Amino acid sequence: MSTPIRLGTRRSALATAQSGHVAAALEKISGRKVELVPIVSEGDTNRASLSQIGGLGVFATRLRAALLAGECDILVHSLKDLPTAVPDGLVIAATPPRVDARDVAITRDGIPLHALPAGARIGTGSPRRIAQVRIRAPRAEVVDIRGNVDSRLARVESGELDAVILAAAGLSRLGSETTLKREELGLAEWPTAPGQGSLAVETTADAASDLRAALAKLDDADTRLAITVERGILEGLDAGCQAPMAAHAVVNSDSVRVRTIVYDPNSDRRIGLDVTESLNRGYIRLNGSGNDADAADGADPNHAAREIGLSVARRLLEQGAAELVPREQP
Repeated sequence: MSTPIRLGTRRSALATAQSGHVAAALEKISGRKVELVPIVSEGDTNRASLSQIGGLGVFATRLRAALLAGECDILVHSLKDLPTAVPDGLVIAATPPRVDARDVAITRDGIPLHALPAGARIGTGSPRRIAQVRIRAPRAEVVDIRGNVDSRLARVESGELDAVILAAAGLSRLGSETTLKREELGLAEWPTAPGQGSLAVETTADAASDLRAALAKLDDADTRLAITVERGILEGLDAGCQAPMAAHAVVNSDSVRVRTIVYDPNSDRRIGLDVTESLNRGYIRLNGSGNDADAADGADPNHAAREIGLSVARRLLEQGAAELVPREQP
């Protein structure tokens, strides 16, 4: 009998659920059993605010160390929590099809965020979401929270909070059932974190060819292109996963449209771009203006996608984004 594939995962209910989805798909493709290997990350043990402990690998560093040490064969990450730099010896071997990338506001009675009364308490631990809440609901009080999905929902049910902001993808993957009300926040007005709604399956660069081939069958080309653009922006801004910025890209045939905003965490100031880029010819049209910019040569779509993201980041920096985004510390 063939050796099981060991899949390293955080212990949280959400991480285990999404790893289980990947494991089931990989078992069907490879014909091999996939075993989950629980790993505790710093993000699981440090209960400080994410804005304080930073985003540089807070959930990924320990998992990657386990993969490099041979404790597991693959990892499954929430892509929005993954630093843009991939360590030597590792590769992102698959990005399965992306699910709903939106955020949702959860309330007891269905009152939209913008209509919540003055003093309403809205919980989120994300600097981006905190900035967005302050724009959408300026009369509300933002409460910086941590905790799993169930504990956050419970704080709304109990009346401790009037609303929480969660990722639609996480709720879907967990299959969470609640009587609380949902408000889907549209991506045009409320873009989300680079990679939100996507998973990354990581393995070693020298992994067995049959494992790499099986993982390749999990990969979705359009998802990889979109998230490569988004992560290129994050890389170009030299910011971490918890930076107060948003980027969402949509691939349509041979072009990609990306909306991105950098927020000032201390005011309602923000800098945004809405660009459409050809993945073949490498030109940028800024809001349809037809202005050219340096981009990719189009020979490799994934290379082109990264260059598009880097080009967008340069434009944001030229417009003053460097003043708003804290640089990630090495």
